[in-house]
Amino acid sequence: MIKVTVWNEFHHEKNNEAVAKIYPDGIHEAIAKGIAEGGIEVRTATQDEPEHGLTEEVLAQTDVLIWWGHRIHDQVDDAIVERVKARVLSGMGLIVLHSGHFSKIFKSLMGTSCDLKWREVGEKERLWVVNPSHPIAAGLPEYITIEHEEMYGEHFDIPAPDELVFVSWFEGGEVFRSGCTFYRGQGKIFYFRPGHETYPTYYHPEVLQVIRNGVRWAAPSGAAAPVRGHHQALEPIKG
Repeated sequence: MIKVTVWNEFHHEKNNEAVAKIYPDGIHEAIAKGIAEGGIEVRTATQDEPEHGLTEEVLAQTDVLIWWGHRIHDQVDDAIVERVKARVLSGMGLIVLHSGHFSKIFKSLMGTSCDLKWREVGEKERLWVVNPSHPIAAGLPEYITIEHEEMYGEHFDIPAPDELVFVSWFEGGEVFRSGCTFYRGQGKIFYFRPGHETYPTYYHPEVLQVIRNGVRWAAPSGAAAPVRGHHQALEPIKG
C-alpha cells in the first residue's frame, strides 16, 4: 500500500466563487478521490491546519507527497519546508503540480528561480508523451488534449531534468517541459504542469492517470539507506 498525502493551500476555493463551483470540496479532495484505487491510500492536508497539516507524524507516514500551491507560497513556514525537504532527501516521493513550481519546497530542491512565461486565456493544451517507455507514461495515448488551460511557456528556469516525460504545445504557439523528473538524495520528484484552479483539469481521466502513475514511480524503492561517514573495514586489511 502506497500512502499518499495531497497538500493544497485551499484558499482559492474559499475566496473565489468560480473555483469553488469547480472544486467545492477543494482541489485536494478532487485529486484524492481521483487517484484513490487499489494499492494507493490517500489523506489530505491544507495550509491553515496546524503545521500546515504536515506534522512529523504525518510525513513519517507519507510515501508520496503531492503539492498544489499558488497564492500564498510565501506564507508556508520555512521550518515545514525544511521538514519536507529532509523527508524527500531520505526517500519520500514528491509530486509538484502546476503553480507549485514557485513553491518554496520546489525552488529549494531545484536551486533555481523556477520562473517561466504564462498566459491565462483558456486555450487548448496538448501534452505529448516524449518518453513512452517511462513508467509515468504507462497506459497513456500518444498525447493528452486539455481543451482549456493556462499556458506555461519556456524558458522554464529549472535544472535539466533527469528524465523528460511530457512536452506541452499550446494553442498560442508556445511549448513547455510539462513532465519532468528529478532525483534528490534517496527521493524522487515529479513536476507535472496542468492544473489551473479555474478549469476542471483534475477531473480529466488521463491527467489523473498521470498522477497515479507518478505516485507509483515516486514511491520509495525499499532499498537499504546508505551509510556515510567513517567506516570500519568489512574485510581484514593486509598491511
